[in-house]
Amino acid sequence: MELRTFAERVLRSESIAEKLRPIEEPATDVIPGPAVRDERPARPLALRFAGRKQAPLMPHANTFTDPAKRALAHHIMANHELQALEVMAFTLLAFPDAPSEFRSGMARIMADEQRHTRMHIERAAILGLQFGDVPVNGYFWEKALQFASVLDYLAGLPLTFEGCNLDHTLEFAASFETAGDPRSAALMRVIHRDEIEHVRFGLDWLRRLKPVEQSEWQAYVSHLHWPLRAEKSKGKTFHREPRLAAGMTAEFIEELEKSEKTAT
Repeated sequence: MELRTFAERVLRSESIAEKLRPIEEPATDVIPGPAVRDERPARPLALRFAGRKQAPLMPHANTFTDPAKRALAHHIMANHELQALEVMAFTLLAFPDAPSEFRSGMARIMADEQRHTRMHIERAAILGLQFGDVPVNGYFWEKALQFASVLDYLAGLPLTFEGCNLDHTLEFAASFETAGDPRSAALMRVIHRDEIEHVRFGLDWLRRLKPVEQSEWQAYVSHLHWPLRAEKSKGKTFHREPRLAAGMTAEFIEELEKSEKTAT
């Protein structure tokens, strides 16, 4: 199956089952095609992006003893994972001239995103909430529309959104465990391990594609489009260990750790 055909199916099918259907092997990239930029991913009506402030916020961890709150958390994270998958499909279609090795690596990561989405959907359902029962936002997608290059994508999704998830997955795992939900905690730990590899992928390609005269940090921050900025890649508690495991240098981690919150 061509990577382009796979990306088109993920991005343009209104069926969640079709979006989450694995790529047919062998995957090839013989016909990457022309560059196209879809304005919105196709989705079933109940999962189309809601207007500003219409989607529920992530419930506070101190409410997770309530199964309904945990279900909502999984529903929100399922939408986040689905958006990541759709943004990756967008990237394959928008930048067909990207190195074939990068594009093939993206397809492997997309398989993880499909699996993560299914995991959250299934866990939310067990806890009483079907995917699409509440409105969802399109925050990740809206930021992806600003990507003008593969380096923009690398800075935005793997190094910022997935980088932040290095912290969030551990935070949620601990909160679910405290709430007496070891299954949800285990799910988050599985995703945490995958996110380390996703960040590693992003960092590796940033190093390959950045200008020689730029440091890794300079390349990263120069390809973030407002309101994305370095501090957005940190959770409430900053964890150095998974970032080291993902291949970040001590210098990069120090720059990231000292980046401060600024007004939006």
